[in-house]
Amino acid sequence: MAPSDTGTNETNRTSGATQPGPPDLSGAYDEAATERWATEPYKRPGRTAFQRDRARVLHSSALRRLAGKTQVVTPGSRSQQWDASPRTRLTHSLECAQVGRELGAALGCDPDLVEAACLSHDMGHPPFGHNGEQALNTFAEDCGGFEGNAQSLRLLTRIEPKRFVRSEETGAVVSVGLNLTRAALDAATKYPWPRGEHPVQPGSAKFGVYEDDLPVFSWARKGAPDGRTCFEAQVMDWSDDVAYSVHDFEDGLHAGHVSPLALSSEDERREIWAVAIGRYVTKDTDPGELADALDRLMAQDWWPHGYDGSAMAQARLKDATSQLIGRFCLSAETATREAYGPGPLTRYAAELVVPREARHECAVLKAVAHRYVMQRAEQEVLRADQRVVLAELAQALTARAPEGLDPQFSALFDTAPDDRARKRVIVDQIASFTDAAARSLHGALTGTGATPHRTPDPDTGPVGRT
Repeated sequence: MAPSDTGTNETNRTSGATQPGPPDLSGAYDEAATERWATEPYKRPGRTAFQRDRARVLHSSALRRLAGKTQVVTPGSRSQQWDASPRTRLTHSLECAQVGRELGAALGCDPDLVEAACLSHDMGHPPFGHNGEQALNTFAEDCGGFEGNAQSLRLLTRIEPKRFVRSEETGAVVSVGLNLTRAALDAATKYPWPRGEHPVQPGSAKFGVYEDDLPVFSWARKGAPDGRTCFEAQVMDWSDDVAYSVHDFEDGLHAGHVSPLALSSEDERREIWAVAIGRYVTKDTDPGELADALDRLMAQDWWPHGYDGSAMAQARLKDATSQLIGRFCLSAETATREAYGPGPLTRYAAELVVPREARHECAVLKAVAHRYVMQRAEQEVLRADQRVVLAELAQALTARAPEGLDPQFSALFDTAPDDRARKRVIVDQIASFTDAAARSLHGALTGTGATPHRTPDPDTGPVGRT
């Protein structure tokens, strides 16, 4: 990390003497949970450490940039069928936060802590969603790879400018990001292991920390069991699953890509099970269990058996999404309470219990959206184009950096100790772009001019979740 103008934001970092936040009013969190990497003075009496965490994430530029990053529809695109205001990574994060805050509070978690984790869980997503994640992982293969969750931790602890400290090792002034509490960083960590160290699946591409971020990761995970996520992170993770499965299904219906009547067809169901098994449920899952899950949902009075876009149909569909979210959350809340009893459930005192039936119902919704939205033929054409844009942009920046980098990243590039570190700076820069910003800079640096995304044909509709 490079030196930077500290302004009035420089704080102290004294090894082993981090300052806890104000006492937790619920008594459910100890001083270690409210510690920050760098000591900070209190501001207002009665304001909790987790309220400060939530506010910092909510006011961050990284969160705002999610408004321009792909969720289901590429921001700025529309068709005759699609809503002119599609969901983005930002609206998904806000919806996830609402779900997580209420579920967490019902189980005794600090609601501000869970909300902060939910708001920050997708901050590291690059332009073009998971498709962009794959492209950047290819480019970053020789400098530690790329993973959106590891990038989120990097943003929270390094890239997002909020607090600076003087390094004990070099004496340089460096950024410590938002300087969130230990509990907040831990709650935002979905995959608590480095690249290639998945505790159950060593070949998994999922990981939550880059090698050069291990010091703050180890600090945040102090006292945590290896490979285990804290209870608040589990609430965040299930809230993420609930929010995106339900809302992607809703958006698919709204766009006309999902026909409720088709879900009764055995041929169509086989296609859905083929998508789900191995992707959203384990490979040994019996298709009959998925059929039972879909049948249970379709038997509900509120299930949308048709959709014509009318105001009444929109209201019924919105009620169905509300019922689905309530169903999935209540199922987890009830099962967890049955296992652990009353009282606050926090940190490592419990595990979130999500019944198998609820997971299968959620997985079926994901598979329906994947089958009818993401697998449309034109989507791979668009995804291939997005990968080309990011690959060429990475090459162009590599050839001319620090030219083309934002001032923050240009300074980091100039002080990076080696080629590996310089490449990571380029990765950080690209990951920070919105979809539109990536295309705009690509056009400027490659001499191709503006490269706006291809507007979908009205007959085929919008971009799928990538």
